[in-house]
Amino acid sequence: MRPQDGVPLPAAVLFPYIATVTSHDPLLVFDRATLRRRRERAARDWERHDFLKREIAERLVDRLDDVRRTFPLGLDLGSHGDEVANALGERTIVGQLVRADLGRGFAARARGPAIVADEEFLPFAAGRFDLVLSAMDLHWVNDLPGTLIQIARILKPDGLFLGALLGGATLWQLRQALAAAESEIDGGLSPRVSPFADLRDAAGLLQRAGFALPVADGETIEVEYESALALMRDLRAMGESNLVVGRRRGMAGRAVLLRAAELYGERFARPGGRVTASFEVLFLHGWSPHASQPKALKPGSAAQRLADALGTSELSAGEKVERS
Repeated sequence: MRPQDGVPLPAAVLFPYIATVTSHDPLLVFDRATLRRRRERAARDWERHDFLKREIAERLVDRLDDVRRTFPLGLDLGSHGDEVANALGERTIVGQLVRADLGRGFAARARGPAIVADEEFLPFAAGRFDLVLSAMDLHWVNDLPGTLIQIARILKPDGLFLGALLGGATLWQLRQALAAAESEIDGGLSPRVSPFADLRDAAGLLQRAGFALPVADGETIEVEYESALALMRDLRAMGESNLVVGRRRGMAGRAVLLRAAELYGERFARPGGRVTASFEVLFLHGWSPHASQPKALKPGSAAQRLADALGTSELSAGEKVERS
């Protein structure tokens, strides 16, 4: 009996392929289906809320100026409103730039070749690109090490990955205000601000993914808002509000949000009454392995002694230093 006949298959046939789902997959931190819907909504009015993406894209592209080579084919992963392409401007370091975004609305905005693609399942052949750039996008993937492995796979040997994603100290003021408000009103805590990667782990993630010469550093961007509620509205418009699978939904938390806004203003307001929000940006830099790249020397293979360079005497590990 075939499915196209319009007759359901018997349960005995289907049973081996059916599993009862009783709870969320513990490895799925972020609600990617909601992220896609929010991306589509954000694309409709993006120009009013693209300032953070523009700033991060410009800082990311500036780092390409330190690289003394060209990249014939590049990928902008998470292209949003084409901010990376705009930041490249008249630079000739990148030949052709392909855009990819989870949202169809953003892919349609691109002024060059673009596709709709999920960062967790990259649809590109191995060794396809000379360069992969990603600005303000990878903090929403559930398996960041797995996505980095996929990025390494689609790079040609000696290809470069440059990424910028929001780090763990992002919106720390909002986290504090929400935690205090929820403890005060509900007597407990729920995930209201999404968890992001820490800087101390970033270089290790690149190394685990197989990148050579991994480097990670961080910068903080401070943004002023009229109020905490204005910040929350802006995050929603950017598609950057809470996506934790176990987040509280509905209107039950309205009192908590209003109280959090009050506490935010009390604790973090500037003299003029405006509040500050901090966005930590992690910059990741790694190369696809190639035989031409410099490699660390093996222990004991140095041609000169450090003691000679410093003009001192070398002592064995068990020898005591005599003090005059």
